Amino acid sequence: MAPFSSSIFLLLLVFPHLICSQNIPVGTSLTAASNSDPWRSSPAGDFALGFQQLQGNDSLYILSIWFDKIPDKTIFWFERSSYPVPRGSTLRLDAAGGLVLNDPQGRLLYNSNATGQVDHATFNDTGNLALRRNDSSILWESFKHPTDTILPTQTIELGDTLVSRKSEANFSMGRFYAAVNGGGNFVFNTKSVPSNSGYDDEYYSSSTSSLNASEAGIRVVFSSEALISVVKRNGREQVISPRSIPSSSGNYYRATLDWDGVFAQYYHPKSFGNSPGWQVVGSWPNNICFNIDGDRGSGACGYNSVCRIENRRPVCTCPPGYSLADALDRNGDCKPDFPHICSSGVNGTLPRDNEYTLEIISDAGWPKNDYQLIQPCSEEQCRNSCLNDCFCGVAVYRSNSSCWKKRLPLSNGRVDSDRSSKVFLKLGKNKDNTPSLNPRLRRDRQTLNVVISVLLGSSAFINFLFITATCLLLFLLKNKKPLNPVRDPSSSSNLRCFTYKELERATDGFKEELGRGSFGIVYRGEIPIGSQNIVAVKKLDRMFQDSEKEFKTEVNVIGRTHHKNLVSLVGFCEEGPHRLLVYEYMSNGTLAGFLFGHLRPSWILRTKIAVGIAKGLAYLHEECSTQIIHCDIKPHNILLDECNIARISDFGLAKLLTMDQSKTLTGIRGTKGYVAPEWFRNTQISVKVDVYSFGVVLLEIISCRRVIRDDLEFGDGENPILTDWAWDCYADRKLDALVKNDEEALSDGEALERFVMVGLWCIQEDVSLRPTMKKACLMLEGVIQVPEPANPSAFSSVV
Repeated sequence: MAPFSSSIFLLLLVFPHLICSQNIPVGTSLTAASNSDPWRSSPAGDFALGFQQLQGNDSLYILSIWFDKIPDKTIFWFERSSYPVPRGSTLRLDAAGGLVLNDPQGRLLYNSNATGQVDHATFNDTGNLALRRNDSSILWESFKHPTDTILPTQTIELGDTLVSRKSEANFSMGRFYAAVNGGGNFVFNTKSVPSNSGYDDEYYSSSTSSLNASEAGIRVVFSSEALISVVKRNGREQVISPRSIPSSSGNYYRATLDWDGVFAQYYHPKSFGNSPGWQVVGSWPNNICFNIDGDRGSGACGYNSVCRIENRRPVCTCPPGYSLADALDRNGDCKPDFPHICSSGVNGTLPRDNEYTLEIISDAGWPKNDYQLIQPCSEEQCRNSCLNDCFCGVAVYRSNSSCWKKRLPLSNGRVDSDRSSKVFLKLGKNKDNTPSLNPRLRRDRQTLNVVISVLLGSSAFINFLFITATCLLLFLLKNKKPLNPVRDPSSSSNLRCFTYKELERATDGFKEELGRGSFGIVYRGEIPIGSQNIVAVKKLDRMFQDSEKEFKTEVNVIGRTHHKNLVSLVGFCEEGPHRLLVYEYMSNGTLAGFLFGHLRPSWILRTKIAVGIAKGLAYLHEECSTQIIHCDIKPHNILLDECNIARISDFGLAKLLTMDQSKTLTGIRGTKGYVAPEWFRNTQISVKVDVYSFGVVLLEIISCRRVIRDDLEFGDGENPILTDWAWDCYADRKLDALVKNDEEALSDGEALERFVMVGLWCIQEDVSLRPTMKKACLMLEGVIQVPEPANPSAFSSVV
């Protein structure tokens, strides 16, 4: 009966109007699978509902609604909180909750939370999916929960928000938002991801506000004739889209807040034939590079980037000496390809023979980030002032004899044809006084220089011998057998198997210690791998000595993990009694050093780190091929890369320790202050122990205070146990005390309260009350609402 029931459900999705009821019955389901037909159509076949497979990945899907009759199957609605959905996940129409999405293990990914008893669902020819009562009244509909797109007959009401994607192929939350504000304008602005707090300025406004309340806008309407208007309280409409557009009867229409921040209205011929695809009939704003001009945030492009307009779209490029921090995000941040650090000199000055040079940048500028003005000032004085100031990233010399010095990261970069100024960009240089290159490119160039010098300075006979020797060397190198990687037949890992002598040589006899913990000691090493040479070699000192197969199995599990918030395993050594792991090197040290130093890190960066840790744990718990429980989440096990992205380390190592050797508290794995209460009881351990530890770390990130400190000079009522103190501050509505009057955090009050509430939910003594890490991510990002937390018990707060 199950296949028959499923077939009926699919038939109803495709042709609900062929029967009188036009209903999708409660209890039917749909499964994400590559071997089944994914298309489920509206009555006329224009739109489809279901799971669309992600490009380049046959195991991940997105629950979505799309245009089904055009070649590229453009998605216009999608369920963002569950993205991406693993193969085998099931969507079910449930009477109590509406749309319920579970992963292959039955864990809840999404619930539409329809308020009332659902009797059936309908999917009509406008593209709207609606859940209805038995009297056909609507309980929930996709048109009332837009993502980044609206269609004809759809509206944007007060309180509705369009949120861009992170990139064209990444459906996560982006930086750009569109909404009808309380003043009556349809506005766009950028927000800080993940805190979702708005930046200073709107970069587009419909200008429909009015001192007369009846003249203020209350909603945006996309009419059936494909005109976009702002409807005012008195019923009048102000059309903002072009009035002369192709007929809506012969074309599909959509209006999308695109991933680059431009809101565009598109059309696509229904009889496409040789059609070029979607065409733009209007877009807003005209020049986003200049329209985004707030004092906070990176601008239209990422930090240190330069924005130019092509066809009213932003095109972002990195300046010389910089490259994309994320190669997949072409509108993202640019990072310097050279170390930009202050020396130990006085007042932040660098010695005259520093390793920096200045390059003149034409037609580009960064109007923000000024920290010093020198006037009057000559051009030479301006150059020298920036060159010898370690804080200076760019200096702008203007014709009025003024010098503006700017610090990194640079924001609001844009093409600027102002000929009255010169922009000096500071770059690293090598000893030959040339701008810094990628180390690999620099070695190649040096090798080429040597070859040319020899060829030009030697006799023909010597040249012949040299060329012959070079060819022989290249032949030998080409045919040299590489080190054999250890592979698990079922895995995609490609880990190098090092000999002990190789790692001993790479670490100079295990000379430079980077850190130590319950798993062993970490040393700095140099091995040419990929684009970098520095690695971290972890010497495991308490391993299973009699189970080589088990060691390789667990190492392969770790090697198959791939996530931006995890430290990548490069290789390993298992030789006799020696067990070592080789990791990529994290240049910015541990989260502990970052949080508990003399200077308080910025609030925005702290929130970014917190969400990164949550996403890394969610991946370990729910998304990687083998579930991994970390068992020792703490700031010392969170590392920061060169861009201060949080990377979880030591995951998967708990299984490599013998049970009695893995207990750092009486019979307990973990570290004092971060240990979940269930370790003290004779109960099964689950991923929720990591949730508890994450909650403690989250509160530490918020407050920049250790969970337990005996050396604090406490203020009035302050508790030496951070988890107790956090609850007291929340209950008494004194979050300013928790963050020690951190102005940046307090100015982002909504996000601050949300982060504290999530932390308090995570440290609940009752395991069932703690959220999953995936849900914690969604709550931190503001995708789902955070309920009022219960009071964590006294027991849980003293662990």
